[in-house]
Amino acid sequence: MSIQIDQAIIHEIAQNSDGQLNCRLRPQPLLNGAAVEAMLEELHSTYTSKGGKGFGFFGVHGDDGEANPAFSEALNRYRSNEMGFVEFSAEAGKLLQEELGKYDFSQGGFLLLASYTALASDYLFVALLNAKSSMTVLDDMELTQVNSLDLSNMQLAARIDLTEWQQDKESRKYISFIRGRAGRKVADFFLDFMGCVEGVNPKVQNKSLMNAVEDFVAGSELTKEERQQCRDKVFEFCSEKFDSGNDIQLKDLADELADSGMDSFYDFATGGDYELDEEFPADKSTLRQLKKFSGTGGGVTVSFDGGHLGERVIYDPVSDTLLIKGVPANLKDQLDRRLKGE
Repeated sequence: MSIQIDQAIIHEIAQNSDGQLNCRLRPQPLLNGAAVEAMLEELHSTYTSKGGKGFGFFGVHGDDGEANPAFSEALNRYRSNEMGFVEFSAEAGKLLQEELGKYDFSQGGFLLLASYTALASDYLFVALLNAKSSMTVLDDMELTQVNSLDLSNMQLAARIDLTEWQQDKESRKYISFIRGRAGRKVADFFLDFMGCVEGVNPKVQNKSLMNAVEDFVAGSELTKEERQQCRDKVFEFCSEKFDSGNDIQLKDLADELADSGMDSFYDFATGGDYELDEEFPADKSTLRQLKKFSGTGGGVTVSFDGGHLGERVIYDPVSDTLLIKGVPANLKDQLDRRLKGE
C-alpha cells in the first residue's frame, strides 16, 4: 500500500419525505478491511492525479466576513486528542448538512472522511460521493441492480495536509480541492462548510515560472537545442513533482538546471518581476507549453513539439501563417483522399 490508513468513516446526507436534508451518522469507523483499503487507495491515486486542483487554507473571506471556524476548530480538537474521530466526523456531517440546506440544488450524498499517512505526511481526505446504479450477476446467475459509490466521477473532494497545517502557520496551500468541471463556483458550498479560503493559484505560479524560463533562455548564450533541453528539463522536473503529489521547490529546480550547466536561474527568477513563491504546486497543463505549441480557434486545431519551430514548422507573424514541412502520415492520407474525391 502507498498509504497507511488510520481511520475512515461514511455518513449519509439525504432528503427525508418532507424534502428536508438529514444526516444519518455511522456510530463507529469503517473496519480497515480489504474493501476500505482498496477504496482509499483508488481515491488517493485518483485525487493525486487530477489536474487543475485549487489550494487554500483555513482563513478569512475577503469582503464577506470571517469564514466559519467550526470545522477547523473541531479538527484541531481531534488532532489534540480532545475529540474522537467518530465525534469529529459527526460534527463535520452536521456542518455539511447545514451548509447544503442553504441551497436548492443539493440532493445530498455520502460524506467520506479518512485519516491516513502518505510519504511521511498526515492527511484528512474529505469527499461527498454520489451513488450510481449498476448491474451484477448473483450466484444463481440472475441479474440484479445494485447501487455503488461513484469513485471515478469524484467532483466534490478536498485533502488537508495535516502535517503542513500544524507545522507551517504561514502556509496558504495545505488544503487542496477539486475545482469541478464548471469551475470554482461549483465547489463553493463544499469549501464553505470547511471554512476554506482559496490561497495559492497554481496556474498563475506555473505561468510565471514558464515566463521566467522563457526569458532566461532567451537572454542566454545557449544554442537552440540547448534552450529546448532547458525547457524539457524544467517540464520533466515539474512533472515528477506533480505525479508524486509534491510541490515545486524553486531552489531545487534551479539546482537541477545548474547541474546541466545552466547557472543562475534562481537569482534570475527571484530577482525579476515574476512574483514566484519559493514553493508551489505543479500544474502540468500550464507547463506543457514549454514542450508543445497548441491552439484551437475557428475550426482549426494545431499542436506540435516546440523543437520543430523554425525547422519543420515556420511561423510568419507578418502574414499570420504557419508553414508545415513533412505533414504527418495519417493527416496526409486524409488530405490525399479528400483531394482525389474532389
